[in-house]
Amino acid sequence: MTENEIASRIVNAAYNVHSELGPGLLESTYEACLSYELSQMDLAFEVQKALPVIYHNVKLECGYRMDILVNNKVVIEIKSVEALNDVHMAQILTYLKLSGCKLGFLINFNVKLIKHGIKRVINGKLD
Repeated sequence: MTENEIASRIVNAAYNVHSELGPGLLESTYEACLSYELSQMDLAFEVQKALPVIYHNVKLECGYRMDILVNNKVVIEIKSVEALNDVHMAQILTYLKLSGCKLGFLINFNVKLIKHGIKRVINGKLD
């Protein structure tokens, strides 16, 4: 499955979750519900995937965790905040760099319309 096919399913899953729950809940709730939706779409994924830092050829566990990694290709970072800011973008960019993935989604569920909360990041740039 290509990154674009995975991306389409992720966006559909986010829409499903937001349509059902709306804004205002905890990130952990959205993570659990999005994981459920992804499982219903037969996607392989890992939740709270540990992400080590390689420094001078040494693998260091520094506490980084991706919210969801889908098919070892797409990173999802979930937020439930008033507004996304630069630190959130820096976080997804770091996860993409450390994981070697090309595509990521920064999804803020605390919005009236989910289309305003989904940010697609490709090769380190906002798409």
